[in-house]
Amino acid sequence: MEINPLTYNSPNAPANLQRAGDNEKVREAFTDFVGNTFFSQLVTAMRKTVDKPAYFHGGRAETVFQAQMDEQMVDAMTKATADTFAGPMYELFALGRPT
Repeated sequence: MEINPLTYNSPNAPANLQRAGDNEKVREAFTDFVGNTFFSQLVTAMRKTVDKPAYFHGGRAETVFQAQMDEQMVDAMTKATADTFAGPMYELFALGRPT
């Protein structure tokens, strides 16, 4: 049976397909929240421990765009470790959720 991703979450779809779609949305939201929260705190703490280098500092532009670079880095770290970091945490979370 082929599942159309645009209609499997419709009211007419079978209940098990709706639940599977909901679980995937919850898993994705959980992974984004856990990864982004953890890694953004990690990067923020790391940035506080180092000073500007004496040479090769990008000046005001680096200071302004550093937050955006950190956000991109956090997103990449979240995607790279989603299965090993947030996956087990989601499984524990899902044990207490009603089906």
